[in-house]
Amino acid sequence: MAARGRCGRPIETRYARSGDVRIAYQVVGQGSFDLVFEPGFICNLDLHREDEGYSRLLKRLSAFSRLILFDRRGTGLSDRIDTNHLPRLETRMDDVRAVMVAAGSGRAA
Repeated sequence: MAARGRCGRPIETRYARSGDVRIAYQVVGQGSFDLVFEPGFICNLDLHREDEGYSRLLKRLSAFSRLILFDRRGTGLSDRIDTNHLPRLETRMDDVRAVMVAAGSGRAA
């Protein structure tokens, strides 16, 4: 089942390119500033919304911001990676920057 935004419309999952990996992301809300939400260890943009508490959190955050969510490389809807070579912090930050650029965000909280 596709996730739905505040207006009941499906939330579109898009992909940002970071090196040779596609990072899945979604943008929700229309607040006055961008908020990048980095998920916990394991994430899936679609499945997490089925959790009532998590869904409430996202609704509250998107009520006052333009919320940018993403699945880390190797998890959820993002491309798989070799688990024997986990990404370094610099690579993970490159992923965040790639998502921000793809989402049209020049600055985020």
